[in-house]
Amino acid sequence: MSGHNKWSTIKRKKGAEDAKRGKIFTRVTREIMMAAREGSPDPDSNAALRLAVDKARAANMPKDNIERAINRGAGIGDDAVQMESIVYEGYGPGGTAIVIDVLTDNKNRTLADIKYVFNRNNGNMAAAGSVLWQFDQKGYIAVNADGVDYDELFLAAAEVGAEDVQQAEDDVYNIYTPREDLARVAGALREAGYKIEDSELTWVPKNEVELETQQAMQVMGLIEKLEDLDDIQGVASNLRITDEVAAALEAA
Repeated sequence: MSGHNKWSTIKRKKGAEDAKRGKIFTRVTREIMMAAREGSPDPDSNAALRLAVDKARAANMPKDNIERAINRGAGIGDDAVQMESIVYEGYGPGGTAIVIDVLTDNKNRTLADIKYVFNRNNGNMAAAGSVLWQFDQKGYIAVNADGVDYDELFLAAAEVGAEDVQQAEDDVYNIYTPREDLARVAGALREAGYKIEDSELTWVPKNEVELETQQAMQVMGLIEKLEDLDDIQGVASNLRITDEVAAALEAA
């Protein structure tokens, strides 16, 4: 999964940009709502909700906004709303496989928006299951590397069920877990005193495809436009981010 680390770095940088624009509030709000809908509205007894709330606090979301999102997701109050989690699949330039995680209160609107972006960026939607088989869904946790010993973190993470702990890159350690264990492992590491920079379910490609830089940039442009849609929680691809592509993204 080492090739996935460049994707993680890009996502963290985009997350910082989204935070500046306030856009991250929209995504984190939806995460809180979904976690509250699927479990207890109490973060102390709902690990997934605790992760979402921690992410909201890290983004400096006001306490009132967090509480409102919890209530909406749990169906408490007059503005309760039903959210639906959906996975869409598609192909980008060069035949790259793309998986899109959606959280929406209007799937017809969301699907129309996604189709529009694909059509305008040399991509197309795919039938359910035609792309997803090329990916494994994993839990991903980024742990701040400042002052953290790799061997100690490796042992701590392995003891609570992590599958892989990778050496520090971009000032964080990248940890992968079985999808069902993400919240539990992240919670255990937090309790052990580690600073969690990010945690999410992510799609990891079983095999990556390498494109020449110009076409790879077209794929990244498509992904960025998809991620800019309000209902999109995440986009994954089997594109290999080479050093040349990473440099071009930095310069763009």
